Amino acid sequence: MNISFYIARRYLFSKKKHNAVNLISAVSVCGVALATLALVCTLSVFNGFREMVAGFFTAFDPELKITAREGKVFNPDTEAFKQVRALPEIAVWTRTLEENAMVQYKERQAMVVIKGVDDNFEQLTDIDSLLYGAGGFLLHDPVVDYGILGIDLVSELGTGIQFVDPLAVYAPKRGVRVNVANPSAAFNKEYLFSPGVVFMMNQQQYDARYILSSLDFARRLFGYDNEVTAIELKLEQGCSVGAVQKKIARLLGDAYEVQDRYRQQADVFRIMQVEKLISYLFLTFILVIACFNIIGSLSMLILDKREDVETLRNLGAGDRLIVHIFLFEGRLIAFFGAVAGILLGLLLCWLQQHFGLVQLGGGASFVVEAYPVRVYASDIAIVFVTVIAVGFLAVWYPVRYLSKRLLRRMKE
Repeated sequence: MNISFYIARRYLFSKKKHNAVNLISAVSVCGVALATLALVCTLSVFNGFREMVAGFFTAFDPELKITAREGKVFNPDTEAFKQVRALPEIAVWTRTLEENAMVQYKERQAMVVIKGVDDNFEQLTDIDSLLYGAGGFLLHDPVVDYGILGIDLVSELGTGIQFVDPLAVYAPKRGVRVNVANPSAAFNKEYLFSPGVVFMMNQQQYDARYILSSLDFARRLFGYDNEVTAIELKLEQGCSVGAVQKKIARLLGDAYEVQDRYRQQADVFRIMQVEKLISYLFLTFILVIACFNIIGSLSMLILDKREDVETLRNLGAGDRLIVHIFLFEGRLIAFFGAVAGILLGLLLCWLQQHFGLVQLGGGASFVVEAYPVRVYASDIAIVFVTVIAVGFLAVWYPVRYLSKRLLRRMKE
């Protein structure tokens, strides 16, 4: 065993001449452990929120989505798309057409996004889990077209879940200028009826703006023939989303973009990732401050062990060995603080997952009652490396300086 490490380990656990040195060493370990615990818990909470948001999108967004890189619409009846549709990994193929429109119900108006989908959209996503009301997922029948509104949009228009009067939908005609004398001639007008249900995503961008209807209705309203804005796909169970994504991209070429769920909501997840990074940097700064306790502890230890240092020198120990003793002492404090903090952090995360110790509170109605938590092994590894690196760097210069100063005084 390395003699410097052996002596440092004995110094860490042995009783000192002054009880204050033992106390300061314990405080140093606790400071590092608390900073490490905060890192583990904070990063895990961000992971929990990320997976919770991803779960919401999973119920509405497809596993893969094909869009044009240039322009809003494209024709999916080409040979390349026929090859994609024939892939054995694809379980559900749905065409969609999204465009902005204005809706009016009695005296109230709102700007919305009409999303026209194929009849198999119900098989593509878990839309049934988002529906509320006495009806079901119905987009059209031989007589009328139906529209499924977001819950916030229903509140804004005052339609109620089962509205009796039809909802008027207006969209500008393509390539037609607005005539001031007769502006209504420049707009297509269609009507939507209620199937008796609304959807609730708990996401403002959907609940307050989206209306689901049939693809034929959307094409008729916006003046398109075979065009779509996207092809949405559900894969066979067990298929790798990344592998299928690359295969489809090769078949379609650079003119089209194939997006997974995270790419479809890139802005949301990018913001969450930036917030997580900022929290990590902020807590690392707190960790640096906590490491100053280690410097104080080592300063007291160097003074307490002055006689031991003199004995070691008389036995032939060199300056390098003595400096390494106190360096190892500081590193051991950082190591045990990191291990203790990670273990306590994992314990708190487990308790939060199973018992919801920390509630969101405030008396408001949230999607979840307690803070969601998800522990990633990669985050634990990053936290451990960060604490060890910060702890080692924090003690390197002060220990070398204080040790050499002590040795220089002893020589004098």
